[in-house]
Amino acid sequence: MDPYAEIREILLAKQKELSIRLEKLKENLRSGRSADSQEQAQELENAEVIDALGNETRLELTKIAKALDQIEKNTYGICVDCGQEIPLARLKVHPFADRCIRCATAAEAARRR
Repeated sequence: MDPYAEIREILLAKQKELSIRLEKLKENLRSGRSADSQEQAQELENAEVIDALGNETRLELTKIAKALDQIEKNTYGICVDCGQEIPLARLKVHPFADRCIRCATAAEAARRR
């Protein structure tokens, strides 16, 4: 039995949801602009927010694709720092975790310094 079958399904569903969201964001950015300069300023601000959301969505899609690739290659669930197995409970909560909690905590502490 595949211990990651449930996680794979969650990742695939999230991938589909995010792909749809990204297409909607792209459509919104391509929509026409107003002739009114005040409205154009507001539209520009909105476009910046939409662009930021698109960047976050693309980043999450990249993480999902990496996790799915690791599942296929049987390298999923292995900490990139210490090489230990990442507990299934952690992966169910954070399916594209690439570090065990100990290493993730250490990496976060080092980043904050």
